[in-house]
Formats: sequence, C-alpha cells, structure tokens
Amino acid sequence: MSLALSVPVVLMAMVPALQFENWQWLSLTLAAPVVVWGAFPFHRAAWTNARHGAATMDTLVSIGTLAALGWSLWALFFGTAGMPGMRHGFEFAISRSDGSSSIYLEAAAGVTTFILAGRYLEARSKRKAGAALRALLELGAKDVSVLRDGTEVRVPVNRLAVGDRFVVRPGEKIATDGTVVEGISAVDASMLTGESVPVDVGVGDSVTGATVNAGGRLVVEATRVGADTQLARMARLVEDAQTGKAEVQRLADRISGVFVPAVLLIAVVTLGAWLGATGDATAAFTAAVAVLIIACPCALGLATPTALMVGTGRGAQLGILIKGPEVLESTRRVDTVVLDKTGTVTTGRMRLHDVFTAPDVTEDELLRLAGALEHASEHPIAQAVAAGAADRTGDLPVPEDFRNVAGLGVQGVVDGHAVLVGREKLLEEWAIELPRELADAKAAAEAEGRTAVAVAWDGEARGVLTVADAVKETSAEAVAELRRLGLTPVLLTGDNRLVAESVARSVGIDEVIAEVLPQDKVDVVKRLQAQGRTVAMVGDGVNDAAALATADLGLAMGTGTDAAIEAGDLTLVRGDLRVAADAIRLSRKTLATIKGNLFWAFGYNVAALPLAAFGMLNPMIAGAAMAFSSVFVVTNSLRLRSFR
Repeated sequence: MSLALSVPVVLMAMVPALQFENWQWLSLTLAAPVVVWGAFPFHRAAWTNARHGAATMDTLVSIGTLAALGWSLWALFFGTAGMPGMRHGFEFAISRSDGSSSIYLEAAAGVTTFILAGRYLEARSKRKAGAALRALLELGAKDVSVLRDGTEVRVPVNRLAVGDRFVVRPGEKIATDGTVVEGISAVDASMLTGESVPVDVGVGDSVTGATVNAGGRLVVEATRVGADTQLARMARLVEDAQTGKAEVQRLADRISGVFVPAVLLIAVVTLGAWLGATGDATAAFTAAVAVLIIACPCALGLATPTALMVGTGRGAQLGILIKGPEVLESTRRVDTVVLDKTGTVTTGRMRLHDVFTAPDVTEDELLRLAGALEHASEHPIAQAVAAGAADRTGDLPVPEDFRNVAGLGVQGVVDGHAVLVGREKLLEEWAIELPRELADAKAAAEAEGRTAVAVAWDGEARGVLTVADAVKETSAEAVAELRRLGLTPVLLTGDNRLVAESVARSVGIDEVIAEVLPQDKVDVVKRLQAQGRTVAMVGDGVNDAAALATADLGLAMGTGTDAAIEAGDLTLVRGDLRVAADAIRLSRKTLATIKGNLFWAFGYNVAALPLAAFGMLNPMIAGAAMAFSSVFVVTNSLRLRSFR
C-alpha cells in the first residue's frame, strides 16, 4: 500500500511536468497515510525506545518522516506552499530558501516505503519459528503395531503406553524408547548417536524411538513414551538453544544510537544559532527541521536487505542458503569450527575398504563367494560387502541354503562351497581358526577403527574383509581451506575414539572429541564457548540439531535431516564440506558489503547536514540525497554477484 501511494508522490515532486494545478494537495492526500499508517510500526518502536532512554534506527525514521510531514503541513496551511501554481523547480542550486514555500512529502513517503520494503525482504529471509522442532518430531513413527492378547493392532503412536509391547519389522522405525523382549536384529541409530556402524540388539537390549530396524523382526516393550523419549528430549534441547541464542544486535541500530542524539543536538544548535543570529523564527525552524529531514536516510532501510538478497541469491547458485542477516555477524568472529564426523567429514555409508586373502586365494574369488552370501542379508555391513564385491567382480552368484546366524554372520552354499561370513566367533563354532597373517590384518584394521569380517569356506579361513565409513574425497581439502580462513577444526562424533582419530588423521584435524551423546554435543559447544572461542558447527544429523542451534554459527549439510537443516543458520545444499569454507567467505563478504552500504547510506546524508543547518537545503537536494544514496547501496550490493 505504501509503495502504491508513494510512487506518484515522488514522481510529482521530482518531475516538474507532472506538477499540475494544486498537485501539492494530492501529494499530501497520498503521503499522509504512508507516514501516519505505513510508518506506524516505526513510530510505536520510537516511542517505546524513548521511554527507555534509547535511540535506534526506528527513532531516526520516525523523527525524520514526522518532521518532513509536519513541516509540509505547516508550509501548506500557513505558508505559501499551498498556493495554486506552486512548483518544485528541477534545480540543485545551493541557496537560501524560504521554508514556507517548501514541502518534503516525497522524502517522508519515500523513506517510509524504502524502509518498509527492506523490512519485508528481511522478514521473508528469516527462518520460521519452531520449524526445527516440527522437523524433529516428524522423524518419529506415526503409527505402530501393538500386541493385544497376542494379536497385532495398528494404533497411532500417541496411544502407546509404558509397558505396551509392539512389533517392529525390518525397515520400520522403532515407535518409542523400549527394551527388546523378542528377536535379534541390527538397529541403525546413526541419526541419533552418530555411530556409523549399526548396533546389534537382542533380548534385554534397549532401543531408541525413531531409529530404524535394519535386520530381523523385533518385539519391543515400551519404557518411555511421549515427552519422556530421547527424541522429545532432543527437541527440547533444540528449543532451549534457539530461544537462548540472542539475536545479533543490528548494526544500523548501533549506529543510530549515536547518530540520532547527534542529529537532535545539531538541530537544537541550529535552531538556537539562527534565532540568535537573525531573530527570524521561521528561518530558524526551517533550518532545524531541514536537519531532521535530511538526517533520515532511506538507503538505511535498503542497506542490509539488498546486500542480503544479492548475497543469498549468489549463495543459492553456489549451494549455500543463508537464513538471515543475524547470521552474518557470527561469520566474522568465528575462530573454531566443530565438524560432525558421520555424514559431514565422511559419507555416512559403510563401504568395503580392505581385502586380505590367504596365500592360495585370489581377491576376486574371495569377494565373489563372500559377496554372494552377504547379498542375501539385510544387515548394513553385509550390504556394504556385497556392493563392494559387485563393483569389483561384476555379477554375483545366487547362494543356496542361506541362513542368518543371529549376532554372528551368515552361512550358505555358493558355487558348491560351504561358505561362512561374519565374526571370528562364527568360524570358531565350526572349529576354524584364522591363520596368523589374517588375524594380524584383522587386529590392525580394528585398531584403525574399521569393522573386520572373516570369510571361510570348505573348512578353512580364506580371508578378512574390512568395512568403514568412507571419508569424503573433498574433506581434507575443505579442512585445509577452513584453516586458511583462520579457523581451528575440531572433530566431534558419537563414534568410538579409534574410528574418530583415524578419520581425523586422514583429513588433517588435530583435535578430536569422540564418544559423545547428542545432549553432550551441546555441552561440548558450550564448553568451547566458555573458553572464549566463537564456535561454528557443521553437521547433518538429528543428533547435531541442538548443537547447531547452540553454536554461534550453525552450518547444516543439505544432504542431512530436516531437523539439522532447520536448526542451522547456513545450509550447504551439496553436502560437500568445501562449501562450508565458501559459505563463511561469502557471508563475510556480504557483511562487509552491508557495512559499506551503511557507511554510504549515512554518508550522503551526513554530507548534506551542513547545507541543512545553514538553510541552504531545497527539496531537490533532499530528494537527490535520498535517490543517490539508494542507488549507490543497490549498486554496491550487486557487486556480490561476482563472488567466486
């Protein structure tokens, strides 16, 4: 509405050809609603600030627009500006002007509209409150098969009670925290714990709601439901972190806190000086009000949003999503970057790593027989072996007499060979012992944090395969780039220390914090902050959401969960850690542009203040200062499009 009303006002004031008979009264009719109603949020905020003895950008906008409107009303009703045939000449001459013939309605309406437009763009870019919590709670199962008198009944999860027994089939989410009372399986808990290897569970073991059953059928007895579950507790951690994180105080307000009192002082001094020098009250008030009008920079409203809009647009092209202007201040001060391991530094998927064979066995033969048997298993480690074997040897044969040995591995017949694949204990049950060289290879792999799988057929141990969460190819380069930006990298994970230290060595990270639970990740971030560090956190899982929200700067991998993405300040769409360094560089560049914009937004107007104080400000200079400062900040912001 303000935009629609302001455009004609600005055009009539700036284009003499449009100044028909009594145009100034139409200008007043259109501008008054903008200054009174459109700018009401600024007036209200200015009044609130004044009651607390504070001055912000809102104070500046309110005083400037009301001064421009008030003076224009006086000039129209009590001066000569309301006379038919009044014109604003198109001239920039600096000369003493008769204040009673000048109106500044275009400045009042234009400033209001520009700043409202800036606020709108800013608000649109901010994250939606509570989205992270909704994303977290969406992760849970929606309904569940509860056992009632031995029969399965499908009910909504919110009707589960402590003590209820429910069935979880392979591939399903576990509905709530509980204890396994029947069945053996592997549970993928990586999103909650950060453990890259699925956890084998059996009768008596605890399981967590929202984790995925990757193996066999389980019957679980509910021990915690609703707000008591681990998922709900994590949601509360995120909520506490988001509400507790103070928004960065806006730079414009900090500048305004000094600028507004200075302008008011200059206006008072101008009024007193003119009264003392000339005794002409009209000339004195003209000069004092002109100071207030010229001090109100419309470009101030565009300084942050335009730079943010161009910066975020360029970021989106590069796979970087910036949530809002409050994010940028943090990127300048960050000195420590905490990297989650699983899914951030590593792929988060198990992959076949090393192949160790007995003396008379070829790698292809070992992979072909082991891969064929593992292909028939649903276990994630088995699937990693099968995928690696298929990649290296091609099509795999179909096994016969396949059997899953709970908690130990698999057995069956492949191409006429009786094959065993699994833990060393499975081979021991068949009285098969690993030869020394294979046992040493297995021990060395496990010391590096990898998972070792033993393979035997026809009564003899034939080899050892190792699987591990693969490090992303770009992670080492990304860590080096983060160091060049002056950041100290820290690896943080729920995985075991051996795995974490192995990954850290491979990418060039010295500081490792391992075996931490989700709630402990928040404590680690807080501890680093307590040491005086400004912490950026990069993560992708639900287990990272609260830590992302707690950190001074949260960078969420776009390949991760919705909860992590919503809790982060920056989202890295491609899931490439190198983009984290680009994101920090782009954010710092955008912040520098905003500061440059603010300098020039004030600069044009500050330069014109002496003209106003000496009574040499005609309406065209007021309009020109408004237009030129706005054009400058927009042009300066567009330079961000060239960011590489």
